[in-house]
Amino acid sequence: MLGKISVHKITLIALAVVINIVGSYIALVLHLPIYLDSMGTIMTAILLGPFYGLFPGVLSALITGMTSDIYALYYMPVGIVLGVMTGFVFQKNKSNKLFVKSFCISVPASLISACITANVFGGITSSGSTMLVQLLAKTPVGLTLSCLIVQFFTDYFDRLLSLWLVFSVIKKLPDSLTNKLKN
Repeated sequence: MLGKISVHKITLIALAVVINIVGSYIALVLHLPIYLDSMGTIMTAILLGPFYGLFPGVLSALITGMTSDIYALYYMPVGIVLGVMTGFVFQKNKSNKLFVKSFCISVPASLISACITANVFGGITSSGSTMLVQLLAKTPVGLTLSCLIVQFFTDYFDRLLSLWLVFSVIKKLPDSLTNKLKN
């Protein structure tokens, strides 16, 4: 069940949006081949579940898209899928294998991302991975498959790093706070 929307949940979602925006700005400015724009979404989905996990992705895409990176608006469905998938993966699967969980949450988001990158933008976006896509697209692989390959690997490492950082933070949270979020 969704439960009652508490001040703690609203505050966590707002914090997650800020984390996503700051992360995406850092990746954009430094032209990193990873995105850093989903740490807040992942944290919210792990702590609150799939329903609440979609909100940080939507809100941060809207804010970032209107302020610093127009491409973020087009990738909003990726944030939604990532939040929902992360919530489901961490509700159903209690193992601690971050490599496997990163793979599970990366595949659906990568498929959507690659389709958007190839079909809407022709492989050219504001991301640092654009150079990798353009290099691979000149091979017999072609644009769509090169977008999928680059997107999967960059998403996977981005999600793996995000999961590691999020779990490092969650371990430091007091039990009283995590219990308030779960109830």
